[in-house]
Amino acid sequence: MERSDRGLLEAHRGGDPQAFAELVRRHGPSVLGYLRKMTGNADTADDLFQETFRRVHEKAHALKSDRFKPWLFTIATRLALDGFRRNRRVTFLSLDRTEGPDGDGQTGADCLADEAACEPVEVMAKDERRRQVRQAIGGLPPRQRVTLVLAYYQRLSYPEIAEVLGCSTGAVKTQMFRALKSLAQRLPEGVGETT
Repeated sequence: MERSDRGLLEAHRGGDPQAFAELVRRHGPSVLGYLRKMTGNADTADDLFQETFRRVHEKAHALKSDRFKPWLFTIATRLALDGFRRNRRVTFLSLDRTEGPDGDGQTGADCLADEAACEPVEVMAKDERRRQVRQAIGGLPPRQRVTLVLAYYQRLSYPEIAEVLGCSTGAVKTQMFRALKSLAQRLPEGVGETT
Protein backbone atom coordinates (compact mmCIF):
# COMPACT_ATOMS: atom_id res chain seq x y z
CA MET A 1 0.00 0.00 0.00
CA GLU A 2 1.35 3.39 -0.99
CA ARG A 3 1.91 5.83 1.86
CA SER A 4 0.24 9.23 1.77
CA ASP A 5 2.29 12.41 1.41
CA ARG A 6 1.49 13.21 5.03
CA GLY A 7 2.65 9.74 6.09
CA LEU A 8 5.89 10.18 4.17
CA LEU A 9 6.47 13.59 5.73
CA GLU A 10 5.88 12.17 9.22
CA ALA A 11 8.26 9.28 8.46
CA HIS A 12 10.84 11.83 7.26
CA ARG A 13 10.46 13.77 10.50
CA GLY A 14 11.02 10.48 12.29
CA GLY A 15 14.35 9.99 10.53
CA ASP A 16 13.43 7.77 7.55
CA PRO A 17 15.67 8.98 4.65
CA GLN A 18 13.69 6.95 2.11
CA ALA A 19 10.51 8.86 2.93
CA PHE A 20 11.94 12.19 1.82
CA ALA A 21 13.41 10.58 -1.31
CA GLU A 22 9.93 9.25 -2.13
CA LEU A 23 8.40 12.72 -1.72
CA VAL A 24 10.99 14.15 -4.12
CA ARG A 25 10.41 11.27 -6.58
CA ARG A 26 6.64 11.69 -6.36
CA HIS A 27 6.45 15.49 -6.68
CA GLY A 28 9.83 16.53 -8.05
CA PRO A 29 9.02 16.34 -11.78
CA SER A 30 5.88 18.49 -11.46
CA VAL A 31 7.64 21.05 -9.23
CA LEU A 32 10.59 21.28 -11.61
CA GLY A 33 8.27 21.61 -14.62
CA TYR A 34 6.30 24.31 -12.83
CA LEU A 35 9.45 26.26 -11.95
CA ARG A 36 10.74 25.99 -15.51
CA LYS A 37 7.48 27.37 -16.83
CA MET A 38 7.56 30.15 -14.26
CA THR A 39 11.18 31.21 -14.74
CA GLY A 40 11.84 30.27 -18.35
CA ASN A 41 15.36 29.27 -17.35
CA ALA A 42 16.45 25.70 -16.58
CA ASP A 43 19.37 26.73 -14.35
CA THR A 44 17.22 29.10 -12.29
CA ALA A 45 14.49 26.48 -12.06
CA ASP A 46 17.02 23.88 -10.88
CA ASP A 47 18.25 26.25 -8.17
CA LEU A 48 14.70 27.01 -7.04
CA PHE A 49 13.87 23.29 -7.10
CA GLN A 50 16.77 22.55 -4.76
CA GLU A 51 15.78 25.43 -2.47
CA THR A 52 12.14 24.31 -2.47
CA PHE A 53 12.96 20.83 -1.23
CA ARG A 54 15.56 22.17 1.21
CA ARG A 55 12.79 24.25 2.77
CA VAL A 56 10.41 21.28 2.77
CA HIS A 57 13.09 19.36 4.67
CA GLU A 58 13.66 22.20 7.14
CA LYS A 59 9.98 23.03 7.66
CA ALA A 60 8.57 19.50 7.65
CA HIS A 61 7.32 20.08 11.19
CA ALA A 62 5.30 23.14 10.06
CA LEU A 63 2.73 21.26 7.96
CA LYS A 64 -0.25 20.59 10.20
CA SER A 65 -2.78 19.47 7.57
CA ASP A 66 -2.98 16.69 4.99
CA ARG A 67 -2.58 19.20 2.15
CA PHE A 68 1.04 18.55 1.18
CA LYS A 69 0.84 19.46 -2.52
CA PRO A 70 -0.57 22.99 -2.02
CA TRP A 71 1.99 23.54 0.76
CA LEU A 72 4.81 22.37 -1.54
CA PHE A 73 3.66 24.64 -4.36
CA THR A 74 3.30 27.53 -1.91
CA ILE A 75 6.99 27.20 -1.12
CA ALA A 76 7.97 26.93 -4.81
CA THR A 77 5.72 29.86 -5.77
CA ARG A 78 7.07 32.15 -3.07
CA LEU A 79 10.63 31.38 -4.14
CA ALA A 80 9.78 32.10 -7.79
CA LEU A 81 7.96 35.33 -6.95
CA ASP A 82 10.84 36.44 -4.71
CA GLY A 83 13.14 35.86 -7.68
CA PHE A 84 10.91 38.02 -9.89
CA ARG A 85 10.93 40.79 -7.32
CA ARG A 86 14.71 40.65 -7.01
CA ASN A 87 15.32 40.63 -10.75
CA ARG A 88 12.44 42.90 -11.80
CA ARG A 89 12.58 41.44 -15.26
CA VAL A 90 10.68 38.81 -17.18
CA THR A 91 12.68 36.03 -18.79
CA PHE A 92 11.12 34.31 -21.75
CA LEU A 93 11.57 30.65 -22.47
CA SER A 94 14.16 29.74 -25.04
CA LEU A 95 12.60 29.90 -28.48
CA ASP A 96 14.53 26.91 -29.81
CA ARG A 97 13.14 24.50 -27.20
CA THR A 98 9.68 23.19 -26.45
CA GLU A 99 8.34 22.18 -23.09
CA GLY A 100 7.23 18.64 -22.38
CA PRO A 101 4.41 17.89 -19.93
CA ASP A 102 6.81 18.05 -16.98
CA GLY A 103 8.69 21.10 -18.24
CA ASP A 104 11.53 19.10 -19.69
CA GLY A 105 13.21 20.83 -22.62
CA GLN A 106 13.10 19.07 -25.94
CA THR A 107 14.90 20.14 -29.07
CA GLY A 108 13.11 20.44 -32.37
CA ALA A 109 14.68 17.14 -33.44
CA ASP A 110 13.12 15.41 -30.41
CA CYS A 111 9.71 16.78 -31.38
CA LEU A 112 10.15 15.61 -34.94
CA ALA A 113 11.02 12.13 -33.69
CA ASP A 114 7.88 12.11 -31.52
CA GLU A 115 5.71 13.34 -34.36
CA ALA A 116 7.28 11.42 -37.24
CA ALA A 117 3.86 10.78 -38.73
CA CYS A 118 3.17 14.51 -39.07
CA GLU A 119 4.00 16.53 -42.10
CA PRO A 120 6.96 18.91 -41.62
CA VAL A 121 4.70 21.92 -42.18
CA GLU A 122 2.32 20.69 -39.46
CA VAL A 123 5.22 20.15 -37.05
CA MET A 124 6.58 23.64 -37.75
CA ALA A 125 3.15 25.20 -37.29
CA LYS A 126 2.63 23.34 -34.02
CA ASP A 127 6.08 24.42 -32.77
CA GLU A 128 5.29 28.03 -33.68
CA ARG A 129 1.98 27.90 -31.79
CA ARG A 130 3.74 26.47 -28.74
CA ARG A 131 6.37 29.19 -28.93
CA GLN A 132 3.69 31.90 -29.15
CA VAL A 133 1.82 30.49 -26.16
CA ARG A 134 5.02 30.17 -24.06
CA GLN A 135 6.02 33.71 -24.95
CA ALA A 136 2.56 35.08 -24.13
CA ILE A 137 2.49 33.25 -20.78
CA GLY A 138 6.00 34.49 -20.05
CA GLY A 139 4.82 38.05 -20.60
CA LEU A 140 2.06 37.87 -18.00
CA PRO A 141 2.50 39.59 -14.63
CA PRO A 142 3.89 37.08 -12.09
CA ARG A 143 0.67 36.44 -10.12
CA GLN A 144 -1.35 35.88 -13.30
CA ARG A 145 1.36 33.54 -14.62
CA VAL A 146 1.42 31.61 -11.33
CA THR A 147 -2.36 31.25 -11.38
CA LEU A 148 -2.46 30.10 -15.00
CA VAL A 149 0.42 27.63 -14.67
CA LEU A 150 -0.92 26.13 -11.44
CA ALA A 151 -4.39 25.73 -12.93
CA TYR A 152 -3.57 24.44 -16.42
CA TYR A 153 -0.22 22.70 -16.07
CA GLN A 154 -0.33 21.49 -12.45
CA ARG A 155 -4.12 21.00 -12.43
CA LEU A 156 -4.64 22.55 -9.01
CA SER A 157 -8.18 23.61 -8.17
CA TYR A 158 -9.01 27.26 -7.50
CA PRO A 159 -9.24 26.64 -3.73
CA GLU A 160 -5.81 24.94 -3.83
CA ILE A 161 -4.35 27.86 -5.81
CA ALA A 162 -5.87 30.25 -3.29
CA GLU A 163 -4.11 28.29 -0.56
CA VAL A 164 -0.81 28.46 -2.45
CA LEU A 165 -1.11 32.21 -3.04
CA GLY A 166 -2.58 33.02 0.35
CA CYS A 167 -5.64 34.74 -1.08
CA SER A 168 -9.33 34.11 -1.63
CA THR A 169 -10.78 31.88 -4.32
CA GLY A 170 -12.39 35.00 -5.78
CA ALA A 171 -8.97 36.61 -6.16
CA VAL A 172 -7.74 33.50 -7.98
CA LYS A 173 -10.72 33.70 -10.35
CA THR A 174 -9.96 37.37 -10.97
CA GLN A 175 -6.29 36.62 -11.72
CA MET A 176 -7.32 33.79 -14.05
CA PHE A 177 -9.82 36.02 -15.85
CA ARG A 178 -7.17 38.70 -16.33
CA ALA A 179 -4.58 36.16 -17.48
CA LEU A 180 -6.92 34.64 -20.05
CA LYS A 181 -8.03 38.07 -21.26
CA SER A 182 -4.39 39.11 -21.66
CA LEU A 183 -3.55 35.91 -23.52
CA ALA A 184 -6.50 36.40 -25.83
CA GLN A 185 -5.15 39.85 -26.71
CA ARG A 186 -1.55 38.66 -27.15
CA LEU A 187 -2.16 35.50 -29.16
CA PRO A 188 -3.24 35.35 -32.78
CA GLU A 189 -6.75 34.00 -33.21
CA GLY A 190 -6.95 30.22 -32.88
CA VAL A 191 -3.49 29.68 -31.38
CA GLY A 192 -4.66 28.73 -27.90
CA GLU A 193 -7.29 26.33 -29.23
CA THR A 194 -4.87 23.75 -30.60
CA THR A 195 -1.97 24.11 -28.19
